[in-house]
Amino acid sequence: MMEMEFVVIDTDVVSYLFKGDTRGNLYQPHLDGKLGVLSFMTIAELDLWAATRNWGTKKREELAAFLSPYIVIESSRELCRKWAEIRDQVSRAGSHLDTADAWIAATAALHDLPLLTHNRDHFARVPNLSVISGA
Repeated sequence: MMEMEFVVIDTDVVSYLFKGDTRGNLYQPHLDGKLGVLSFMTIAELDLWAATRNWGTKKREELAAFLSPYIVIESSRELCRKWAEIRDQVSRAGSHLDTADAWIAATAALHDLPLLTHNRDHFARVPNLSVISGA
């Protein structure tokens, strides 16, 4: 039996796929045959996206249905430690990683999974993180 592969998907890529944005096509080959994993932070960012755009019930339900096949990694004590470690390492390297990006990177790093993102440069200073990008 073949072992299933997983990939953590950054918020930007999920939003392209949901919107039908043509940039999503760059990432489809990296998703075929894999299980998509989302950080709780991606869910929060998508919820903010819906709130700031005043989405109604129907559009929010469409998003929920779209997200239902994905595995969501919730926060945990181990994830908090990994987040702090990554923020510290990036800072010590003289760079900056936004809070949201650090949660997403920590999710991928903690579970030793690749991260699929359109913003490769956001994650360039995260040590030992496998980043896949079509950009």
